[in-house]
Amino acid sequence: MIALLTFLAGAVGAVTRFGLDSAVKRRWQSPFPWATVAINVSGSLLLGVLAGIVLFDGGSPVWQTVIGTGFCGGYTTFSTASFETVRLVQQGRRLMALVNATVSLLLAVAACAAGLALAWAL
Repeated sequence: MIALLTFLAGAVGAVTRFGLDSAVKRRWQSPFPWATVAINVSGSLLLGVLAGIVLFDGGSPVWQTVIGTGFCGGYTTFSTASFETVRLVQQGRRLMALVNATVSLLLAVAACAAGLALAWAL
């Protein structure tokens, strides 16, 4: 049952990512991958909150698997972030590629830490 719920949550996460990515790209056309950065940062925040609930408040590890591995795994995407960074390098936008990689990493880690802190504070 956990595997099925994780699978379904992953599908919902992937569809959510697709919808949000499409909406952001329609509204703000830019060579910088803002949508992917926003998705990965918001997913990291959610994962931090979820991990904090399990660590600090005795939340269910089952839901950590379903939501963390399933939804967040489908929603966030390291492979797309990597692809977009390589694409920027191939386009000759090396500084933008470096900024993308650095900002994505730093903001995702900071968002996860903020999520842990938020869960701890609640």
